[in-house]
Amino acid sequence: MTEALIVIDVQNDFCPGGALAVAGGDEIIARINGLMHDFPVVVLTQDWHPPTHSSFAANHAGKAPFETVEMPYGTQTLWPAHCVWGSDGARFHPGLHTDPADLIIRKGFREGIDSYSVFFENDRKTATGLHGYLQERGIKKVTLVGLATDFCVAYSALDAAGLGYATTVLEGACRAIDLGGSLAAARKQTADAGVVWAA
Repeated sequence: MTEALIVIDVQNDFCPGGALAVAGGDEIIARINGLMHDFPVVVLTQDWHPPTHSSFAANHAGKAPFETVEMPYGTQTLWPAHCVWGSDGARFHPGLHTDPADLIIRKGFREGIDSYSVFFENDRKTATGLHGYLQERGIKKVTLVGLATDFCVAYSALDAAGLGYATTVLEGACRAIDLGGSLAAARKQTADAGVVWAA
């Protein structure tokens, strides 16, 4: 079997009650748990930020969450502090089955650069190491689920397709932030790159 399930950022801070909650973020967990048994390789990703992370609005004087700043790698949306390493918010949602995971990838731990994709930091150059791992495992196809559809899932899907994987997003096992039309934009960009969107 040459297919992997990649479960993106199902963490407390992205679920209802969290610091950067995605509406209905916890509704997808039962389906994701069920999917894990259908794939020979399961990868979980975990947003993992230092408290001084440059994507946090609180670390930019006079800036509020969801404003933007220019970083060396491009425009950066500023977020409420979330998924601070070691915090309860950074932990996986307690309902998520983590035992079936072959690998857990942490991303966003470099203070000066954000990381939406599980393959690359937002500079589009700094690799997380996941591609090498999947290559070693002989993976040709990836299916992505998790949070949030229009940011970390979409960026990961775009990079997966660009790296040559047959890529599917199971939208019913994702939830979106939809910030200023970001969901429609993400769907179009990824579909144009060859990503398949399924229910």
